[in-house]
Amino acid sequence: MAEGPGERTALWVQGCTIRCPGCFNPHLWTFRGGEPAPTRAVLDRVLAAGTEGLTLLGGEPFDHAAPLAVIAAGVRAAGRSVMTFSGYTTAQLNRAVHSGRTDVAALLEATDLLIAGPYVAALVDRHRPWAGSTNQEFVQRSDRIRVAEAVATRDRLEITVAPDGVLSVNGWADDETLDALLHDLGRPQRSRTALSR
Repeated sequence: MAEGPGERTALWVQGCTIRCPGCFNPHLWTFRGGEPAPTRAVLDRVLAAGTEGLTLLGGEPFDHAAPLAVIAAGVRAAGRSVMTFSGYTTAQLNRAVHSGRTDVAALLEATDLLIAGPYVAALVDRHRPWAGSTNQEFVQRSDRIRVAEAVATRDRLEITVAPDGVLSVNGWADDETLDALLHDLGRPQRSRTALSR
């Protein structure tokens, strides 16, 4: 619920040529690593999740446009929505399409909501959900996800505590919000209860 409207499956790709300073996921810049998987297997896994849609993140999804276009088209054919994040501007993506990049055109065609533009650390966006900085554009590409409704959605945080106690926070929040959410996560307190026989 932290990566777009409703309950969504998030797919992070490994590899990015943009490498925005201050990026939230610099560990995904390299094209080495990740978990290689056949396109059909990824699509089947996304559809089996039964969520309302798919959100593509990275890394940079348009650096992997061909296989992601196939996955996104399959998700849309199943009646679900696709949201794609990109560090490329819409002008850069349109230039790629006009220069013959059919893979970029196919991923754009299969995207319902595009959040485009590089992350700029000096322009942190604290008001719109999902966007990292105020320069990033919300581009509605179909009626499946309406920009006005999407932007009106409150930003969400996803907090996961693993069995080993490792805490993961996904989503955007300012320091004060995180402090308020996490301040009671010190050592667990044992409750004192009297046992009677």
